[in-house]
Amino acid sequence: MNITKIIAEELQVKENQVEATIKLIDDGNTIPFIARYRKEATGGLSDEILRTLGERLTYLRNLEERKQEVVNSIDGQGKLTDEIVIALETAKTLAEVEDIYRPYKQKKRTRATIAKEKGLEPLADIIYMQKEKAPIEELAKAYINQEKEVNTQEEAIAGALDIIAENISDNANYRKQIKRLTYREGTIETRAAKPEEKSNYEMYYEFSEKVNRLPSHRILAINRGEKEEFLKVKMEKPEEKIIEVIEKDILQGENQFTSYLKETILDSWKRLIEPSIEREIRSDLTEKAEEQAIKVFGQNAKQLLLGAPLKGLTVIGFDPAYRTGCKIAVIDETGKLLDTTTIYPTEPQNDVEGAKKTLINLIAKYNVDMFAIGNGTASRESELFVADVIKEVKEKYQKEVHYAIVSEAGASVYSASKLATEEYPDINVSLRGAISIARRLQDPLAELVKIEPKAIGVGQYQHDVDQKKLGDSLAGVVEDAVNKVGVDVNTATPSLLSYVSGINKTIANNIVKYRDENGKLKERKELLKVPKLGKVAYEQCAGFMRVFDGKNPLEITSVHPESYEVAEKLLKSIGFEPKDLLNKDSLLEIRTKLQAVSIPTVAKELQVGEMTLKDIIEELSKPGRDPREEMPKPVLRSDVLKFEDLREGQILTGTVRNVIDFGAFVDVGVKHDGLVHISEMSEKFVKNPSDVVSVGDIVKVKVIAIDQERQKVKLSMKI
Repeated sequence: MNITKIIAEELQVKENQVEATIKLIDDGNTIPFIARYRKEATGGLSDEILRTLGERLTYLRNLEERKQEVVNSIDGQGKLTDEIVIALETAKTLAEVEDIYRPYKQKKRTRATIAKEKGLEPLADIIYMQKEKAPIEELAKAYINQEKEVNTQEEAIAGALDIIAENISDNANYRKQIKRLTYREGTIETRAAKPEEKSNYEMYYEFSEKVNRLPSHRILAINRGEKEEFLKVKMEKPEEKIIEVIEKDILQGENQFTSYLKETILDSWKRLIEPSIEREIRSDLTEKAEEQAIKVFGQNAKQLLLGAPLKGLTVIGFDPAYRTGCKIAVIDETGKLLDTTTIYPTEPQNDVEGAKKTLINLIAKYNVDMFAIGNGTASRESELFVADVIKEVKEKYQKEVHYAIVSEAGASVYSASKLATEEYPDINVSLRGAISIARRLQDPLAELVKIEPKAIGVGQYQHDVDQKKLGDSLAGVVEDAVNKVGVDVNTATPSLLSYVSGINKTIANNIVKYRDENGKLKERKELLKVPKLGKVAYEQCAGFMRVFDGKNPLEITSVHPESYEVAEKLLKSIGFEPKDLLNKDSLLEIRTKLQAVSIPTVAKELQVGEMTLKDIIEELSKPGRDPREEMPKPVLRSDVLKFEDLREGQILTGTVRNVIDFGAFVDVGVKHDGLVHISEMSEKFVKNPSDVVSVGDIVKVKVIAIDQERQKVKLSMKI
């Protein structure tokens, strides 16, 4: 199996790109490092393609290993043939390999293995070959053996047929054809297990769809409905065609064995093949649906992590609640905690005046610019209350204050975590959630890396999928996001540092400890003094670390230390030095001159790759640039839109909160996010919602349907 060729065809890239990437991965380089600093080798493959390549490489290598194990096992039994070797060589999935291995696997005691112990295998061969002319009853007499508990001809024949049934069931070719037929013509049917009970699965109480048409979100919804015992699920298969396929291959015209074999084929199908094929197909469907769900979750999480930070603002984090009161945390523009309190504007206390007075005092005392309101329980009532406070502040003090609704998914996970305890040992657990909500608005990436990625709360069915696969995928997503932005080596938390290319949790903690003991790092190479951070880790991480106010102005950019000489020569060729990057007036001239550079000519002169040179020019043109600044900013509000205010045909501006297989949920400022179904996303056909929108996008939508009873709103982007 040529792994390089297979991956190149799947990803539609060149073989030499795959070959170079595999070598880089095998040499211990991380995906972010390869994506950013080895573009010449990979031909500029993106981090997403590189991650897919890495996953396929692991799968195909495991497939090769398993094939070899199967060859060794069958060979050890003395049953290896050229046909088996060829079948294994052409197998493309682990499932195919297991089907080929099935007849040679050590089995539990079955009806067939018991029959073999009784010495009935030769009789099974006679019946299967259909050559003998003597009556079957006469042939069976020779196998009567009371010591082996074969007392009659009927028992001998029944045992022989059990062996044939199992052999048919183990035939890899039949299984392959049956799966293909079932995928093409089979249907999944669901019925209500408790028809009288209301549930989220009512659309599946009487439902049927072709196996090959089922989208991933439906597969996962059906699985969950079945698990929660609201649904009964059945797979209808083209039984007549399946039986015909097997009979055509086995039966040799009409003879004395025909009726026995027909009965055995049906028995093999009903008793052995059908249940296992159904399990396998449903398992395959689930696996593919989970892959899609994980992919969607990853795309959404990345967009959320790369949300634009709101810099230079003092923010009140507002964690809504009823009985226990709303938790308040005031955070300054650097993320430092200034004050905390609890107010009770909601039921049952309803201390609106007292709560208002407390908030107005905090706004005046700390010159607050923004409220970040959590979107959980009592969020709607809190939003109405905050809007009133903002109105009063504007009337009395002529001060503009805004608010934004912030997802609080995972805030409670962070609040009770060891990390939160270390960060705020003297702050009550319930107040830590408000701190997290405020900081999410100021810097989503720095705050969200503190919680387990799957608790971020974007996607669908994340709790139903393979948790290890989800965890691995999301760790990669967070790693890509962190390295895309880069981190300030002198302020980054261990949580943030641990996602930097080449840095693990131990080294991340060591960097912070070194910083605490020795003061701010003045240059990147000082990282080599950090315990356990050797030359290999330094090569991987250095370009992603930013050193502000350090010795070398190049270190506020993502120019890698290996390219400093090139960057310096480039600047010198246009009449500047690295220190000029810090001068605003010089920077304008540097930018203009760099835009005029001939990439092919200068790349040859400096003996550097054209892609690397382009990246260096981009970095020198915008030193210290945060790529998130180009992302959509959160929608800032100062007044509330009530659900009752909504009217069909109304045009609103909203924020995309979640993108799923069948559309996107958009926050338009009412309690529940509205759904833009995939069919309402564009006048053109949309295959995948993520091709049109991403989490965090600001979109204009039209209200097309309002369900007052269920407080649901349908939206359209066809305006």
